Amino acid sequence: MNPLLEKFNTPFDTAPFEKIKTEHFLPAIEEGIQMAKADIETIKSNEKVNFENTIVALDHAGDRLNIISGIFYNLNAAETNEQIQALAREISPLLTAHGNDILLDDALFGKIQQVYDQKDKFELNEEQATLLEKTYKSFVRNGAKLNEEQKIQLREIDKNLSQLSLKFGENVLAETNKYQLVVDDESKLSGLPESIKEGASQSAEEKGHKDKWVFTLDFPSYFPFMTYADDRELRKELFLAYNTKASKGDELDNKQFIKEMLELKTKRAKLLGYNSYSDFVLEERMAKSGSAVMEFLKNLLEKAKPKALDEIKEVSEFAKKLDSIDQLEKWDFGYYSEKLKKEKYEVDDELLRPYFKLENAIEGVFETAEKLYGLKFKTNKDIEVYHPDVTAYEVSDKDNNHLAVFYADFFPRPGKRNGAWMTSYRGQKLIGGKDQRPHVSIVCNFTKPTKTKPSLLTFNEVTTLFHEFGHALHGMLAKGTYESLTGTSVYWDFVELPSQIFENWCYEKECLDLFAKHYETCETIPSALIEKIKNASNFLQGYQTVRQISLALLDMAYHSSDPSMITDIVVFEREQMKKTSLLPEVEGTMMSTSFSHIFQGGYAAGYYSYKWAEVLDADAFELFQEKGIFDAETANSFRVNILESGGKVHPSILYKRFRGREPRPEALLKRAGLL
Repeated sequence: MNPLLEKFNTPFDTAPFEKIKTEHFLPAIEEGIQMAKADIETIKSNEKVNFENTIVALDHAGDRLNIISGIFYNLNAAETNEQIQALAREISPLLTAHGNDILLDDALFGKIQQVYDQKDKFELNEEQATLLEKTYKSFVRNGAKLNEEQKIQLREIDKNLSQLSLKFGENVLAETNKYQLVVDDESKLSGLPESIKEGASQSAEEKGHKDKWVFTLDFPSYFPFMTYADDRELRKELFLAYNTKASKGDELDNKQFIKEMLELKTKRAKLLGYNSYSDFVLEERMAKSGSAVMEFLKNLLEKAKPKALDEIKEVSEFAKKLDSIDQLEKWDFGYYSEKLKKEKYEVDDELLRPYFKLENAIEGVFETAEKLYGLKFKTNKDIEVYHPDVTAYEVSDKDNNHLAVFYADFFPRPGKRNGAWMTSYRGQKLIGGKDQRPHVSIVCNFTKPTKTKPSLLTFNEVTTLFHEFGHALHGMLAKGTYESLTGTSVYWDFVELPSQIFENWCYEKECLDLFAKHYETCETIPSALIEKIKNASNFLQGYQTVRQISLALLDMAYHSSDPSMITDIVVFEREQMKKTSLLPEVEGTMMSTSFSHIFQGGYAAGYYSYKWAEVLDADAFELFQEKGIFDAETANSFRVNILESGGKVHPSILYKRFRGREPRPEALLKRAGLL
């Protein structure tokens, strides 16, 4: 009996994690592929085609396979091990080949073409019309019109790309896990808050280093050390370890994989009739073209760079005055900028941490969602989870109707990749008129509790929680007919709007008063401290904006260039980042070899999306500020037009339905202090 292939006899048909063993995945995937193929054969056997028996049937084809593969890949990101990674290398080519079998099937595409050519006859509503257009385009954009020889080439390219992407991610995770900064002299920890030292001592104990302190490349360990440690040499050592991941010329080096991926992506794009991979990607984005993206980034850079240079100068002068630092280096910047921030605004993360106990912040996120959208969250211990750190909740609306299952996974561990993300185990759709509700998850790497203190978040971690929860709301509130158009199934440069707009509530007293309470005294965060948070919100905005633009430009350069001209990844990266460089380059460091967003995630030729969506979120939040941040009418409009609508129509149409007009960039420039 394979639990992945049986009916899930679990609350809300959730994944039966406790019964699933690693050896269940491969046979379940193989069986799932056969079931999906049977679905496709049924579609191809129809003598008379119509929208329902072809396009809708295709949207439902392989439902069981999608569930199984979703569970597998989510575990490979959040709770992996050598066996699961080895399995991923075996399963990935199978799923890639299966995907190509569908997209390159002449008979199936012939049926879709027939429906597409007769679309006027079917009198489709806007959601149906979008599904038809999306289905037809996905086949054309993935090789349906190629000849047989070209299709063979495409299959080989896709198989190799899936393997290289997996290997890239495995190397980054292995590099992150293998490094430890072991400190045996407490005097070297000068400047570090007691809570960070306690966490490092606990980490050392877990790793077998008694009476020592261990710092790792996990962000909750790395970031505080770079921010507070007085020892400049140790900051440098940790900085170099973090910024040389997968670039040391050993078996974990990703440079060659980057070159191979770029060559394959370009070959794929040209095979499909595009000049570059970015041209292929951007055809299905709000931005539409590489020139539009570059113009957007260039305009933003012109506004941000002068401010960034002023900020660097200010931090440099402060470091010189404080510690006679003649040349500010990259491993100094976080340390001195934090001291400057504290001096200017009388606020820092350690002052704020006691008000952001994780459990309170979670309740704050839930209460914010309840005030905006009437949602209720209830822990359900009967829902199985994949790790003891994970908590499962059932989500209902104000009338107690079931809306979703929500999983939350917050702490770093060896089997989990760095960063924070939202994912889905099951999407929303209608099946036979019945609403299948979604199962969504957020995965983060927050500061762990210690023996004497609960998990106390930095303000940045609080905004990350709100950000990922914004994505989760997009998934949980989905209200459509077809899974491929619901929830976060939207244009990539639109998907960050729900997440980034939700961060804005973190800066509002009305929201902070709900949950920001001192973990020992239960005192609500003082108004004066909230004012300081708001005043400091623009601190280093020029620098942060230029940093984001530099990554977006690097991404665009990689995916717009002829890869045969990229002979040296190190040189290429350095050349591309020259125009956005603000601090002296550090020999031997690299961003690209651990730039998982674009070489492992889905952000290739799309990293600009973060800044693009910031324009949308700043403009959209201005309406909440005008009407009231918990205004029922505005919240309902955002829910109906953005969160519930998914990708049922073009995002620019959805945005205009909410805002009543096109987005204006002035709101972002104003918020960032760039006007």
